[in-house]
Amino acid sequence: MATDVGGVSATANPIANSSGSVTNQAIQVLQGPYINNQYGGGISCQGPTLNITPFITGSLSEQHPFELMYNDPVYNNADNNDDGIPDNPGEILYYIPTRTGQKNNTNVSLGLSATISVPLDKQLQKGCKNAFNTQIALQQQILANKRLDFEIARLKNCGELFKAGISFKEGTQYASVCADVQVANVTSNSQHTHSINNTSFINSDPEETTTYEVDANGNKTVKSKTISIKTNAREISTFEYDENGNSKLIKRETTGENENYIFEPISIGNTNP
Repeated sequence: MATDVGGVSATANPIANSSGSVTNQAIQVLQGPYINNQYGGGISCQGPTLNITPFITGSLSEQHPFELMYNDPVYNNADNNDDGIPDNPGEILYYIPTRTGQKNNTNVSLGLSATISVPLDKQLQKGCKNAFNTQIALQQQILANKRLDFEIARLKNCGELFKAGISFKEGTQYASVCADVQVANVTSNSQHTHSINNTSFINSDPEETTTYEVDANGNKTVKSKTISIKTNAREISTFEYDENGNSKLIKRETTGENENYIFEPISIGNTNP
């Protein structure tokens, strides 16, 4: 539709614009195989499987060329002589900045997908569980046997070293290896010294007592002989000497101070006084 306004042709040209977009997004979930647990000895069991798949999707739509603002002109429509015709048609007085409404669209989506798979044959699952329990028990027993072999070897070697007088120094890195090993019937003394008190006999003349046995003919036979000596020694040892002067320890006794020490001579000759 067109008409003359003050000698100027005006045309109405209505325009309607519409735009739209459709975005199709799909998430594909792939199920993996059952999880297989290996226990050694050829035993492999399948169990329930849970698959969790997180995902993130995004989209961006843009318009080109992109114009955020445009200048809208303002015309001079002044009609000072009231003749219905603008005095200065087409004259632009100024521009008004106007938003175009143009924009970009951004979309971000987060999600999580999960699937669970469970074997249906319970009998086979139960049999497999019994098999791997037996296999684990067998492996634990083998480990216990190895541990026992190690401890016995440690006990034997440490005992032999102790008998030989060899050991780790206390406080060193490996001193604890044989710390709990004990050796019975073996006396191990470190190098040391003893002070020995002087021993003296209080009575220089020992008292000798001889017992005789007399037969029907009046013959006498020495039955026993004891010698009593008073001494201040705490420990007294009795030795027997052979014809070559070699000594042999017969007995060792502990006495109190100033007590009589009574002993029997080892060799008693029968005499007939």
